[in-house]
Amino acid sequence: MSKNRILIFDTTLRDGEQCPGASMNLREKLAVARQLGRLKVDVIEAGFPVISEGDFSAVQSIARQVKGPQIAGLARCVPKDIDAAAAAVKPAGKRGRIHVFLATSKIHREHKLGKAQDEILRLAVEGVKRACKYVKDIEFSPEDGSRTEPDFLVEICRAVVKAGATTVNIPDTVGWAVPDQFGELIAHLHANVKEFQTGKAIISVHCHNDLGLAVANSLAAVKAGARQIECTVNGIGERAGNAAMEEIVMALKTRKDVYHGLTCGVNTKEIVKASKLVARMSGLNVQRSKAIVGEN
Repeated sequence: MSKNRILIFDTTLRDGEQCPGASMNLREKLAVARQLGRLKVDVIEAGFPVISEGDFSAVQSIARQVKGPQIAGLARCVPKDIDAAAAAVKPAGKRGRIHVFLATSKIHREHKLGKAQDEILRLAVEGVKRACKYVKDIEFSPEDGSRTEPDFLVEICRAVVKAGATTVNIPDTVGWAVPDQFGELIAHLHANVKEFQTGKAIISVHCHNDLGLAVANSLAAVKAGARQIECTVNGIGERAGNAAMEEIVMALKTRKDVYHGLTCGVNTKEIVKASKLVARMSGLNVQRSKAIVGEN
């Protein structure tokens, strides 16, 4: 893969669906997944298999029926989660990805998990190694990465890449980041983890829109060395939503003067169709003035 290729990881069917009132049935999810295939996104995060039978069967059906993109299942760093994700993505064969996550920020370590840094490191490595038994394509996310101490984040990245992770995703879980600071954090990781420089592993970002900065933060990260962006069609998602796929893709395409040589494989002619389908299936209308896909 070219060092200048930006992978588009679409999480409309997982994170997007967490938006209140946006849940879709299996038929609707398959329709959206097929359209994402026509869009030529690189990865479809199809769901969180361990959470429910419905989620498991949706991920499994998409893995079986949708050709082209990698198909990812989400899992906590818990054996039963990882095993469920592996079973769900198995029909995708070599296109299966397991995406494991574990909170790393001080506030989450102390108040959510009650675990010290060394314990978090151990669990992260164990989770990645377990996922490696099933698939070659492993993604690890340090949840609340944008609020994690930068040097601890470097330590986590090095450990999970050594354990077999091919993508490390830095989530701005609570939409707290601002572009300059987030770009600096990604640059710090890129400079201090040699596998990100050699291309053995890539940095991904997953930004939430609580301050209206999800797209700006994602683009700042790309300039700093990130090579995968996690996003949703129409920017749907919990709270204020996620980075909007269509805005990211069109920014990269129309501002080549800024994003020199960076390319993504999305078929832009399918964007409006995808937007309308997701709006219909999720019941979430697109505001008239929405960038790229709004009526105006």
